[in-house]
Amino acid sequence: MPTVVSPPEQRIVLDNITWDVYERLLAAHRDRSVPRFTYDRGRLEIMSPSPAHERLKHTVALFVEVVAEELQINVEGLGSTTFRREDLQRGFEPDECFYVQNAARIRGEPELDLTLDPPPDVVIEIDFTSSSLAKFPIFAQLGVPEVWRYDGRHWQIVCLTGTEYSPQTQSMALPGLTVEAMTGLLHESLTLERLAWLRQVRAWVRGQHPGAAQRS
Repeated sequence: MPTVVSPPEQRIVLDNITWDVYERLLAAHRDRSVPRFTYDRGRLEIMSPSPAHERLKHTVALFVEVVAEELQINVEGLGSTTFRREDLQRGFEPDECFYVQNAARIRGEPELDLTLDPPPDVVIEIDFTSSSLAKFPIFAQLGVPEVWRYDGRHWQIVCLTGTEYSPQTQSMALPGLTVEAMTGLLHESLTLERLAWLRQVRAWVRGQHPGAAQRS
């Protein structure tokens, strides 16, 4: 059987792209998960993720859903939804994102307008290869309060303080979830069968919060 080598992430950056061109590209790819676009005042990054990237993205989304369920916290996952503001000339499409504190505010909304609606409470970025655009300033200006980032080796949680992000040891959105625990549990997802891994995630949450799943 021939060896199949997964292609790496592909990133292209274009300069002097107008907002109108950016909007037309978004419209042309409206219902597609790839490629993903990041826009920053005339600079446009187009990224096509690798299979490893998409596998981890799915795992992290499942992880958030399970932890939130065990903690009896309602979350709304919006995946790689496009978030943009023309007045700021900035826009991004996260790998994954969740509304937690603001879940009730956006539940059932068919479209979001960041001049009126809040940004996601948690944005997840997986960077197996370094992004050519600095995304944290974009997230900060659009008001994203918490970002989880994986650089190919380590997980990091950063939270917005004023206009800058600072590293944190645990999540604000999911109480008790530390960087150390998240890193360990997500690493174990690489070797455990999925159902065994999910049981381990649930067991960890219940160990940290006895009776969490039984709360009404």
